[in-house]
Amino acid sequence: MRRTRKRSTRAKRVVAASVALILGAGGLVAVNVYASADEGGGGGDRPPPDVRNAVSTIDCPDAAEELTDVPEAARDTVDRELAALDSQITAAYQRLADDREQVESDPDFAEREILDPLEGERLPVLQRIGQSVGEPLDGLAPCTLRADDEPSGGGRGGNGQGQGQSGNGPEAADFVDIRSVRPNVNLPPQRRGGSRGSFVTDCGRNKNGKFNPDNVIVAPGVSNGAHHMHDYVGNQANDAFASDRDLARGRTTCRNQGDRSTYYWPVLRLQNGRAEDDANADGGGKDQNVGEIQTPAQVTLNFVGSPVSKVTAMPRFLRIITGDAKAFTNGDANANASWSCTGFENRQLKDKYPICPQGSKVVRTFRFQSCWDGRNTDSANHRTHVAFADPASGRCGKGFRAIPQLVQRIVYDVPPGPGFAVDSFPEQLHKPITDHGDFINVFDQRLMRRVVDCVNSGRRCS
Repeated sequence: MRRTRKRSTRAKRVVAASVALILGAGGLVAVNVYASADEGGGGGDRPPPDVRNAVSTIDCPDAAEELTDVPEAARDTVDRELAALDSQITAAYQRLADDREQVESDPDFAEREILDPLEGERLPVLQRIGQSVGEPLDGLAPCTLRADDEPSGGGRGGNGQGQGQSGNGPEAADFVDIRSVRPNVNLPPQRRGGSRGSFVTDCGRNKNGKFNPDNVIVAPGVSNGAHHMHDYVGNQANDAFASDRDLARGRTTCRNQGDRSTYYWPVLRLQNGRAEDDANADGGGKDQNVGEIQTPAQVTLNFVGSPVSKVTAMPRFLRIITGDAKAFTNGDANANASWSCTGFENRQLKDKYPICPQGSKVVRTFRFQSCWDGRNTDSANHRTHVAFADPASGRCGKGFRAIPQLVQRIVYDVPPGPGFAVDSFPEQLHKPITDHGDFINVFDQRLMRRVVDCVNSGRRCS
């Protein structure tokens, strides 16, 4: 067992005593949350945060991040069990929001009626996963209440106004004027022997409106495994039940039909209460993702090389996830997506949405892992088979080889200022740091050879 997070007696008393404030109709429960060192808070006897500035969510250990070795025969079962844990958290978070009056009137309610039952639901699932991987995971069952790190910022969040129709974020403090951000992009220098070419694949911008709340990488065989809606370009056969054979035979929106890869990411919405075609659907309103889905103004999919070496071909059906859909509660170790504005892309943000000046558009950038272990197309936690090159040197770590790096750039023409957000798991509060992208390589071998040749020879191809 790698980690335990039992709630201390003192922590339980503080959680129970500090549940004090209810936000306006349809809003979130606001609570004080005691953070003790044994719960990962690192604060010892640090006093609880100001109740007026604490928006609560539910924070559970992410069992998927703890798995490093799952037997091949058990992976589908383990993925389904992990998806069940996500559904349990979603339901508990909904209870936290729905039962705000009871939480306010009874300080013990959150502990007794939400956290303790959630722990009881998680335990048998974690035990089954533990049996599959040969490792006890019981200590991951307890969850805690978690305070928003940011103040409510005046009107957003304090009374449900200007916070989006779902009532669970984002906050005004999650936005920043891009002009106030200093340039911060530093790329490793190109060295002799590097691969300076690129290959662009044009797969459209989802004008045909392919959406679903599945995630065939992390929750295969599970409908609504993502609990948020995804945009898709490229392969049109992608849903929770798509096999590699289905993807190989699927239609593609890519101009070059040799690219049947699937590229997907959480939709961006204007939280304006209009055009909510999925307001009563899984992944949409049922999972607190509401507002008008925005079709990107532009999507660029560019494969680039290594600054220090040649690249080798990606294996077909290689799966890569960049970013972390649960980074608000997991922390930022895997938060790799970034936000900016056209004209200001030397300034990238991970934990804030940009407020772009008039005439500038919002930009999401995903740089995918560019180092592969040379053996596996996936891994137990969907991360360890690929890695990022060293940010200073550009080199891959020992045992890894450089592959063409997918750099995905998505541009949106949305009104300046707060009012938009990416879809997220409900308990992640639509934080910008939870942005992420998913990719499955379904290039045919001939086209992949061309990609590698273009990148290694320094040419720009499409």
